[in-house]
Order: sequence, then structure tokens, then C-alpha cells
Amino acid sequence: MDQTSGVKRQIMDYYNSVGWKNIQDGVFHNASREDLRPVAQEYIHRCRMRVKRHLPEKGEYLLDAGSGPIQYPEYLEYSRDYRYRVCLDISRLALVEARERIGDHGLMVLGDIAHLPFRKGAVDGVVSLHAVHHIPGEEQLQAFHEMWRVLKDSGAAVIVHSWGNLAPIQRVFRRPMKWIIRARRWISRLLSGQGMADQRAGEGQKAADIQIQSPTFRHDFNWVQKNLGSLPGFRLLIWRTINTKFSRVFIHRFFFGKLWLRLLYSLEEKAPVFFARYGQYPMIIYHGSTEPIDSGNEG
Repeated sequence: MDQTSGVKRQIMDYYNSVGWKNIQDGVFHNASREDLRPVAQEYIHRCRMRVKRHLPEKGEYLLDAGSGPIQYPEYLEYSRDYRYRVCLDISRLALVEARERIGDHGLMVLGDIAHLPFRKGAVDGVVSLHAVHHIPGEEQLQAFHEMWRVLKDSGAAVIVHSWGNLAPIQRVFRRPMKWIIRARRWISRLLSGQGMADQRAGEGQKAADIQIQSPTFRHDFNWVQKNLGSLPGFRLLIWRTINTKFSRVFIHRFFFGKLWLRLLYSLEEKAPVFFARYGQYPMIIYHGSTEPIDSGNEG
């Protein structure tokens, strides 16, 4: 087995055994990476609904590339006016859970987003949410082009991406977040006799979490511009500026958290290109076309 195949096996094993494990009433283990607190719900809902704006309003097939179990209600909305949602995922468990959610509206395909088993121009729209950065870096360009290949001329693709630690917002706030987290732990130890035991347990859990995480391979803004800029209708727009860690550290209801998030959303709406460049999660958008494209190179 080559290195790429080994990585894909690791990803598949993670999502089959851990990531898409249903832990409570349709809440999956992977949801622990999201901020599910009430203070953040409105902002996160509005960000998720941005995807629908850029997809064709209706059609025969919407391809969900790396669908997972379609774990949030907003995700279901993307295909509401399509005849079928084609759910493609490397995890069999993900497809079983997706079937439970969408029934006969879904067509389930076990497959690899870098090698789509569909003919050219087969689908009206493509959506891919936090999936591309989980495949090996050397295959990501192929995955983006595969999603373009299967689009009809009138179709559109929306891929939610993450800059990860390469995001400028991460570099600016990394130290303040560390200081605040350390201060909270210090205060917790002062207030609780169990402080040191809790800390050791927390460190042990963190180490265990590292062992079961799915691998990620992220490219930066310059790579995306260089390699995807020639795709028809290419745009980078904001999906969401802040990640879960930032939200949990800085956003709290006692400090007007919901109002701060409403202000942030308003700013994102006014400057979606700026926040896509400097925030955490951009949407990579492009259209189908009969015109040839430059395949690019990863340099």
C-alpha cells in the first residue's frame, strides 16, 4: 500500500469508527469540533446558509462530495429543490447515517472525491463541506478539477475550505488565546482541590484525541489562487471568519457575545472577499463551462 492509500485508509477508519459515531439523537462525535452553544447558534446558522446562495436554485442532481451524514439541518436545505442529492463519501457509516436523514431523496455512492465515478457534466451543482483538506495534499488539485469536470455548463460548485493554522486570524490571535486558556486553567486550579487531577485528565484526553483525529492537509491562499484561479467563475468569499476555539475563548453571552457575532456577520456581508482572505473558512466557488481550463501545477 502506497503512502496516499495509507492516508485514505486512516481517514476511512477514523470516520467509520469515531468521526461519524452517533453519540446522541443524531449528534455525531465530529460535532465536538463545532460550537453548539446557544450564543453562537444564530451566527453559525447564517454562515451555513451562505452556501445555498451560490448554488443553482434547482436541478436534477446535487453532488455532495464528502457528504458525511449530512449532520446539520442547514445542510439538508441545499438540495431541497433538487430531485436527488448524490451523497459521495469514503465512509460507509457516513452514507448509512445520511440515508437515515434524507431517505429516497439521496443516492449513496461509496467513493473518493479525487476520483469521481461520474461522467462529465453529470450534475447541476456540487457542494463539499470541510472535505478536501482531509485528502492527501498532492490529490487536492485533482479533487477540485474533478468537481468541475462533473458540472453541467450551467452548474456551480461551492467548496467550504479551511486555511487551518495558515489563516491570518490564527496568527494574530494565537498568543492571546493561549494566555486566556492558561489563565482559566490557573484560576480553576486555585478554586478546586481537584485542579491538578483535572489537568492531568485533560492532558490525557487531549493525547487520546490526537491519536484518533483524521489527518488534514491544508494549502494556503496563494496556492488556491495560483491553482484554481483559472476555473470558470472562480471566487473566494467568506463562509465563516472564526473557528470553534476562537468562539469558545472570546464569545460569551455575559459579554454580549451574540451582538458581537451579529456585528461580525454584518461586516462579512459587506466585505466577503476580505474576510475570505484573512478569516478561517472561505467558500471556493466556480462554475461549469465547456471552455478548457489550465490544469495548473502545485509548484
